[in-house]
Amino acid sequence: MPDTITITDDRTGKTVTVPIEGGVFPSSALRELDPSLYCYDPAYLSTASCKSAITFLDGDAGILRYGGYPIEQLAENSTYLEVAYLLLNGELPNKVELDTWVANVTNHTFIHENMRKRFVDGFHYNAHPMGMFISAVAALGTFYDGSKDIHDPAQRERQILRLIAKAPTLAAMAYRFSVGLPFNYPNNDLSYPANFINMMWKVGDYEVDPRLERAMEVLFILHADHEQNCGTTAMRVIGSSHADPYSSAAGAAAALYGPLHGGANEAVVRMLGEIGSIENVPAFVDSVKAGEGRLMGFGHRVYKNYDPRARIIKQAAYDVFEVTGKNPLLDIALALEETALSDPYFIDRKLYPNVDFYSGLIYQAMGFPVEMFTVLFAIPRMSGWLAHWQELLNDPAQKISRPRQWYSGPDERNYVDIANR
Repeated sequence: MPDTITITDDRTGKTVTVPIEGGVFPSSALRELDPSLYCYDPAYLSTASCKSAITFLDGDAGILRYGGYPIEQLAENSTYLEVAYLLLNGELPNKVELDTWVANVTNHTFIHENMRKRFVDGFHYNAHPMGMFISAVAALGTFYDGSKDIHDPAQRERQILRLIAKAPTLAAMAYRFSVGLPFNYPNNDLSYPANFINMMWKVGDYEVDPRLERAMEVLFILHADHEQNCGTTAMRVIGSSHADPYSSAAGAAAALYGPLHGGANEAVVRMLGEIGSIENVPAFVDSVKAGEGRLMGFGHRVYKNYDPRARIIKQAAYDVFEVTGKNPLLDIALALEETALSDPYFIDRKLYPNVDFYSGLIYQAMGFPVEMFTVLFAIPRMSGWLAHWQELLNDPAQKISRPRQWYSGPDERNYVDIANR
C-alpha cells in the first residue's frame, strides 16, 4: 500500500491524494481542494510548522535524541558545549573542532561595561531575575553593529557565539543584582558550568565542587533543546520576520517566563512544600483525583511515557545531595512518585514524572532561589533556540509566520453614532 492519504470534500465531491512522509502530509492538500479551506488546530496540536533535523522526540516511547544521539548517552559522556555544537552543526565535533569551539565561546563571556554599570542599575532593586535576563538579552543586540546582518554567515556565527557565551554572565549578573551582591567577572579558566557557578556564588575564596559542576553540566545538556515547544516556536516566529537573534532570543525567553512553560519546576517545589510530609501524600493524591488539586511535574504535552530526562535528573539529584545534604523535600517527592506510579488513575492517564519534577529540588539544594529556576532553564536552551533560528534562515520553504484564523465575530454592520447607541 502506498504511503498516501486521500481527502474528499463532500460539498463538491472533489478528491485529492497526497503523500505521507514521516507521519506528516502537506497542508497543500486542503488548498488543492479549496483555496479558502483551512484546518482549525488550537495550540498547533496536530500541525507541523517546519521540517527540522535538530531534535527527535517520540513521546509515546519516551525517546529524546539530539541529532540522532540518545539523550542518555549525551548526558553520561558529553559536555554542554559539545552538545551545543551538535545542535548547531548537526554533528559531534572532533577534538580540534571542539577545542576551537570552546575557545571561541570562552572568548565571548564578558559583557560590555555599560551593560553592567548603566543598564542593570536602571532596574528596581527587587526586579525579578528573569525579567532582567529577558531585557538584557534584547539589549545586547544594541551593542553589536553586525547583529542585524543575519544573512552573513560569519556575522551570524559571531552573534551565536556571543549569545551562548554571555547567557550565564547575564544570568549571574541578574541574580547578584537582585540580592545586592557585587558582580563577579567571568573566569575563563573554568568550564562553562563551573564559570556560571563561580559567578553566582563566589564571595572571597571559593572553589567549585566538581560534583556540582558535573550536575550543572548534565542539567544544561538535558535542557538544551526540546523540539517545537512554546519558546522555540516563539524564536522561530520572531526569527521568520528576520529580526536579529537577540530580539528573537528575548522573545523566546519571554515565552519561557510563563508559568505553563518554564515555571513548572518552581510549581513542583511549592507543591511539595505544601504537602509538607510523607504522611500527607495519600491525602494529596486523593485530592488530585477528586479534582481539588493538581499534580505538578507529572504529565507532558508530548510525553505519554516516562520522560527520559526525568530518569537522568533523578540520579543527578543524589549526586548533588552528596555535596549539599539531602533536600528535605526529596522524601516527599519519592513517596509521591511511588504512589502515583502505582495508581491506575495516573497510569491510565499516562501521567509520569517529567523533567521538572526533580530539577527544582536540585536547584534548591544548590542554593538557587525559585526566582532563578526559569533563568537556569534559559541559559542552556539558548543553544537550542539559536539552532532552530539558524535552521529557519537556511530553509527556503520558510516564510514569515502568518497563521490563519477562524473568524467568529459578527457579520458586517453599520456604524451607529454614540448618541444612538
